[in-house]
Amino acid sequence: LTGCTPWPEELQRRYREAGYWEDITLWQMFEQSATKTPDRIALVFEDQRITYRELERQANRLALKFSEIGLKNRDRVVFQLANSPELIYAFYGLTKIGVIPVMALPAHRFTEISHFAGHAGAVGYLIPNQIKDFDYRELAGEITVAVPSVQHIIVAGQANEGQHSLTDWLAEPKVPGDEYRGDQGDPEDVALMLLSGGTTALSKLIPRTHNDFVYNCRQSSVVSSIDAKTVMLTLLPMSHNYNLGSPGILTALASGGCVVIASSINTEHVFSLIEKEQVSLILGAVPLVTKWLTSDIPEQHNLSSIKIIMNGGAKLAPELRQRIQTKFGCVFQESFGMGEGLLNLTRLNDEDEVILHSSGRPMSPGDEIKIVDENGNEVADGEKGELTCRGPYTIQGYYYAPESSANAFSPDGFYHTGDLVCRRNGYLYVEGRIKDLINRGGEKVSIDEVENHILADDRVENVSIVAMPDAQYGEKACAFVKLKAGQKLTREELTSFLLDRGIAKFKLPERLEIVESFPLSPAGKILRRELRRIIEETIKAEQESEQAKQRVSQL
Repeated sequence: LTGCTPWPEELQRRYREAGYWEDITLWQMFEQSATKTPDRIALVFEDQRITYRELERQANRLALKFSEIGLKNRDRVVFQLANSPELIYAFYGLTKIGVIPVMALPAHRFTEISHFAGHAGAVGYLIPNQIKDFDYRELAGEITVAVPSVQHIIVAGQANEGQHSLTDWLAEPKVPGDEYRGDQGDPEDVALMLLSGGTTALSKLIPRTHNDFVYNCRQSSVVSSIDAKTVMLTLLPMSHNYNLGSPGILTALASGGCVVIASSINTEHVFSLIEKEQVSLILGAVPLVTKWLTSDIPEQHNLSSIKIIMNGGAKLAPELRQRIQTKFGCVFQESFGMGEGLLNLTRLNDEDEVILHSSGRPMSPGDEIKIVDENGNEVADGEKGELTCRGPYTIQGYYYAPESSANAFSPDGFYHTGDLVCRRNGYLYVEGRIKDLINRGGEKVSIDEVENHILADDRVENVSIVAMPDAQYGEKACAFVKLKAGQKLTREELTSFLLDRGIAKFKLPERLEIVESFPLSPAGKILRRELRRIIEETIKAEQESEQAKQRVSQL
């Protein structure tokens, strides 16, 4: 695909010879499972139990429908469907005909979607009709005006005039021979585009090929022991890299396993589902896990089927990992990965010291790791440095972003992750970040992007956003704002201003500190580390004050 950086021929040869690249597409990988066990249950959602045969049939039907409206090999579409069987039907239907889904999240709004669509040159946009009080069909109307290349709006549910209903397509009577038989794309082609956790602006697009993502799924299934007996519970957005294939739903379906899609993350619903469906693997995240550990609901259910609880998106504290293993009688597995490729996992048979404290080790023998100082020199084991990597499923550059690619990738193809790590006995230990990102429960928020939005407010003279600690999400955003003379600003007013600019809710600062001035370096740069220290001390003092009040009230 034009705009992408291919692997050098020598690396391609090496990956094929090692058996990492199979030269099959994501659709063909799924088809192998469907052919082997057509009557096995592939998906469970609410009262639906969907076999591999039915999943394959519906995906085939959508492949034909997508083709009939004019979508074709190498076209890009923004893909914003919510967790549901329709998401999986549509994903496989697109990949069968070589159409490239740009994997947006349900939380994204006009600012993000218009950027993804414009940058990708998208010709289509797949959406739910409505979630809670937000109507995606209206958003789609705005997108078609802002990005004229978007011609096809495809809706899960009732569609507006001029839009296509995915639901109606799936409900049509089956006709013999009703499946797509045209060009199915090439394993070397881009299969999907993920979103980077960009630091400088809106997310960059990460082009993942069939070859690299098939291997990503295959190898993660080995490391997490995912097979035909696996019953995987999915709770997080399935368009997220972790939940999609690291290991994710595509991995379970490629292994002949069963994917249980939760319709809610309500704790009672989740644990009722685990008991009913005999879930063996849970893809969790910090906000969910911390909630489960403080609830007595799990004890009310038989959870003996759980073998593995995995955490991804943000690092989980060692004491919480230990409590998971104790409370649920299972193995905890930490997942530390990135949309650009590299995936690190603790192993199921690791010593407790490693399981509780490390961020895992690379899942593939083909992963090359260098930990470097600010001059690009490798550091000794046990010393901190930036994690850089290259391998059979790590991209070589972003889509149509030569400047960002030049900054993020070395001339020999090593990706600079921006993560500060040290390595001990082959395992990585994440110490922090070099890049300016806030990791809110696994959602990466670009500080620069949100600051630029806030600076558009006429009341604001300057702003600096930092991460503040949070027990549930790990981190949240705190905005330090210096106002123009005579101006006032509340957090509610700031939130309203930012929402009007069409940014996703998870990016909103959740605390506002009005300041007269900022701590500066000798060069005049705002010292974020000093602001982080200030907010950490402020929060600690507030917590101690609250605890003291509670003790007094109990006397």
